[in-house]
Amino acid sequence: MSAGKQTHIRYLIVSMLFIASCFSYGDRVALSIAGTAMEKELALDPVKLGFLLSGFSWAYVLGQLPSGGLLDRFGSKRVYGISIICWTVCAFLVGFTGYLAAAWVFSAIFILRLLSGLAQSPVFPGNGRIVAAWFPTAERGGASAIFNASQYFALVVFAPLFGWLTHSYGWRSCFWFMGVFGFVLAFAWWKTVYKVKDHPLISESEIECIERGGGLVNVDRAAGGRSTAHALTWAGVRQLLSQRMLVGIYLGQFCITTLTYFFITWFPVYLVQARHMSILRGGFAAALPALCGSVGGVLGGLCSDALLRRGRSLTFARKAPIIAGMFLSVTMIACNYTNVQAVVMFLMSLAFFGKGFGALGWTVIADTSPKELIGLNGGLFNLFGNTAGITTPIVIGYLVKRTGSFNDALIFVGIAALLAIFSYVVIVGEIKRLELQPQAASR
Repeated sequence: MSAGKQTHIRYLIVSMLFIASCFSYGDRVALSIAGTAMEKELALDPVKLGFLLSGFSWAYVLGQLPSGGLLDRFGSKRVYGISIICWTVCAFLVGFTGYLAAAWVFSAIFILRLLSGLAQSPVFPGNGRIVAAWFPTAERGGASAIFNASQYFALVVFAPLFGWLTHSYGWRSCFWFMGVFGFVLAFAWWKTVYKVKDHPLISESEIECIERGGGLVNVDRAAGGRSTAHALTWAGVRQLLSQRMLVGIYLGQFCITTLTYFFITWFPVYLVQARHMSILRGGFAAALPALCGSVGGVLGGLCSDALLRRGRSLTFARKAPIIAGMFLSVTMIACNYTNVQAVVMFLMSLAFFGKGFGALGWTVIADTSPKELIGLNGGLFNLFGNTAGITTPIVIGYLVKRTGSFNDALIFVGIAALLAIFSYVVIVGEIKRLELQPQAASR
């Protein structure tokens, strides 16, 4: 530990979170990109491929509460690091399933995708927990925005990369790529991430800066390397769900994530079917909103922190970007009233920029979680949010089938943005850190 000069190790930590989160989303993208080639080679019909694509989300959602409890009990570095290794092994094995007997291929891939979803469930709760420990309150918005921007950046990087790998070397190469570089990521994780006061390169002055600014530097410090927090208890879950502020945050995240899954699942289809673009052109066009979302995500966090530094309340500094961003997202409904493709792309890019700008949910979780249950609260928050990954594709599919157009689908997504505003304005109230009642921590 450096005692003299001022260090900035916390920026190295958030960079590691960003890289790890990009690989997490890259693993999710791999099956989507390789899916067409897998359908042909493995004789998978669209229904079977749909099950394979959904398997990750079901397991990911179900794993949120257990992973949050594990993070609180055993600490972020250990649980997150094991998570990286496990999902890497799953990805590597998917590449070999094509050599199995035809009767076993579907079951093998489906089980591996379920396991991968479970393995990755600690990623974003772990991100929120590490940011809460490593960053003072006034810098937390920017830090959370950086790792949250990985969901957009990963699409821009991995989608064309996997497309090229599939075209040049076959679908297996996507998963082997993730396997090889996943182990490199795991090695970098163990060498880079530490508890705040245990990092070999951090200075005393940086520790003091973090602690004085509200960073929870002692959240993982305990004898034997265990967290000071307790295991997952239903008493803790009930107490979190009894808080109006947190319920509003959970509902808001579900609505915001609905926008994310529209762009991830149905937006390319919308461009091809409703806007009559070719598949190739639609694929490239779909990357533009992702870039705008990435920029918006970083700017939203920086704007929130700037408001806080200028003396605005924590409540105003966090809510203002969320509300402004969701209002921008509603502009996608205007696409129903134009036939000009350039206007459609502008409106959709503006909407996704707004979605990124307002995606401060993880920052709010870091600001509000009880110190004893940061991981559990992050898991519960992510559980509610990613339920939209199950509901959004189904609801939009039903609306498109029933009406024969995407008009109602865009209205549905726009209403979700308005509900997010309602949730933060009416339900959430003041944003502040919760004090856990004694019974929740002891039972």
